[in-house]
This record gives sequence, structure tokens and C-alpha cells, in this order.
Amino acid sequence: MPTFTKLKSGSWRVQVLRKREYAANTFIRRRDAEEWAIDVERSIDRGAPIRRSRPHEQPRIFSDLIALHLDDLAQVGKPVRRSKFMVLKALKTSLGRVNLKEITRERLIEFGRKRAAQGAGPATLAIDFSFIRTILTHAAAVHGINVSVESVQLARAALKHLDLVGNSNERDRRPTQDELNRLIGYAESNPLQFLPLGRIIRFAVATAMRQA
Repeated sequence: MPTFTKLKSGSWRVQVLRKREYAANTFIRRRDAEEWAIDVERSIDRGAPIRRSRPHEQPRIFSDLIALHLDDLAQVGKPVRRSKFMVLKALKTSLGRVNLKEITRERLIEFGRKRAAQGAGPATLAIDFSFIRTILTHAAAVHGINVSVESVQLARAALKHLDLVGNSNERDRRPTQDELNRLIGYAESNPLQFLPLGRIIRFAVATAMRQA
């Protein structure tokens, strides 16, 4: 009996153990995983070679491309960082069901306008479009999927002209020592605070390290 496991990316991992023969594979859709598992079991029963490669899968929607990207990175030992994962998770919610043929300049401009209306700033939108471009470029370069990377560039340029995409505003001041002391004092006097937040703040200020 094949074992099916749904991965964090949304893909399906299938494992087949039959007559001491083992095979495993990963698919975007469970239906493809089930068909492959049946084919593998039949091959084992007939004593024929196991078809271990993926059958031809044609992604249909944007979330399929996100799943491909995450799976490919995982297979080469490059799991995504928390910040990237959260952005991709948000893109999966907002654009995930969009058909690949509908990811046009117009559709992406509409997406950008909507995000801005929801409160996303220029820097946030710039990050969104950077990852959208990464996903489409990966799909085209690694898997030969027919998607338009140019549409992302054109949409980004249009939104930049509308001042909806841009760089983050640079901070023009540092916290004063008095402000830091009050912040640390509050953290250390809070009886509900279990973390050594005061020491964490001092370390963050001294090293300027990012959370990641």
C-alpha cells in the first residue's frame, strides 16, 4: 500500500514498498502521485524496471510553480529562510489560484494596486515582485515552462511610475540611550516576560544583527 505525505510546499511525497522493492517520488498533485504509485506497483508485480522519474506534469496555476520552486530547493539542500517562506505563503494566497496564462502585465498591475490599497508600502511590493519574478524565472529556466518573465518587469515598471513600488524609507535617527534604557527596564521588570529580553536588546544594539 503506497504512503502519501503532504509536504509544507503543498506537494505530495509518495513512497512505495512492495516485495522488498522501494521507490519514492514527489508530485504537485496527489492524482499524479497516485497514478505513479499504481504504475510502480504493476511494474514490480511484472518484474519490469520501475519508472522512477516524474511523468510529464504541466503546472496550471501559480501555486504549482511555488511548489516546484520549494521542492527543487529542498532536493538540493537549500531550504528557504523564514522571511522568504512567509512572502511565498502570502503570494500563494493572493495569486496561487491564478492560471499561468492569466499572469499578464495587466493582472500583475491589478495585483499591485490591490496590495497597495490594502496598506502594502513600496518596499513591500518591491519584495513581492522580486519573488514573483524568481518563481517565474525558475519555472522557465529549470523546467522549461512557458511563462512570461517580461510581464513582471513591465508591471513593476508601471507600478514604480505610480510610486507604488520603490525602496524603503531610510531611518533618519537612532534611539537615544534614554529610550533604550526605558525599553530594557520595561522588559526586565515585566513579570510575565520569560525570555531574557533585556539581554537580547543589548546584544541586538551592540551587533546590529538581523533576526534571520
